[in-house]
Amino acid sequence: MALTPDADPGREAADGTLWFTIRAAATFTGRDPQTIYSWERRGHLDRTSAARDEHGRRIYTQQQIAAAERAARLNTNRVRRITSG
Repeated sequence: MALTPDADPGREAADGTLWFTIRAAATFTGRDPQTIYSWERRGHLDRTSAARDEHGRRIYTQQQIAAAERAARLNTNRVRRITSG
């Protein structure tokens, strides 16, 4: 997969798919990079399905980042219901 630089923070592949490193995903979502790493640890982002950029860094699609953010938000809402109930 050939990636070409795109407007920050992501990179766009020839097919139009936006790819993000951990740091770029953090910038894109307005979160700390440690939050993105925690999504990986918790299984919201699958490290085994991550592609690699030219520097060997894990990169995720915009769809993967959005799905991880939704999963983390749903998980937080579930925890809040359990602890407040």
